[in-house]
Amino acid sequence: MKRFILLLPLLSLSCLATEESQNKTYSIGVGMGAMYSGIGANLALVSENDLKYISAGCTAYGSMSGAECGLGIGWITTELFDFGNNNHGFGVYAGILGKENSYTYENNQYSNDENNVYGAGLSYTYFKSGINQSGLTLGLSIHATNADYDGNYGGFFQVGYQF
Repeated sequence: MKRFILLLPLLSLSCLATEESQNKTYSIGVGMGAMYSGIGANLALVSENDLKYISAGCTAYGSMSGAECGLGIGWITTELFDFGNNNHGFGVYAGILGKENSYTYENNQYSNDENNVYGAGLSYTYFKSGINQSGLTLGLSIHATNADYDGNYGGFFQVGYQF
């Protein structure tokens, strides 16, 4: 019985190696940018020419307000233009891009209202090894938001790694 317990981790590793050699349909990424909801991570469904993802990350941190974190979704395709490879992806994304505080003064007292800032945007991503392979990602994006005070437009530079 003890020998079987010792062999169990080795059997698990061989299963992972077998799965890696098959066509992978998912990806996990870490980095900074729209694909990662700021600084964060994503989980993606991947095909030869597109990537659909959900992401979680933080866009800001303040000592008084704390972290501004959120979730996002997106889709990137390499079939929009014919580059002859699957390295150049164009996409759309939406999610929570931060928080916004508004202060009011009534009856000799300040009150603070905190609201999420939602946004949607367009992105370009360069996949160094191809959209369906592990590797470095670089890109940029522009987005519009529902912000009242910080401006309604913005963008992200992107750098990350998809596993």
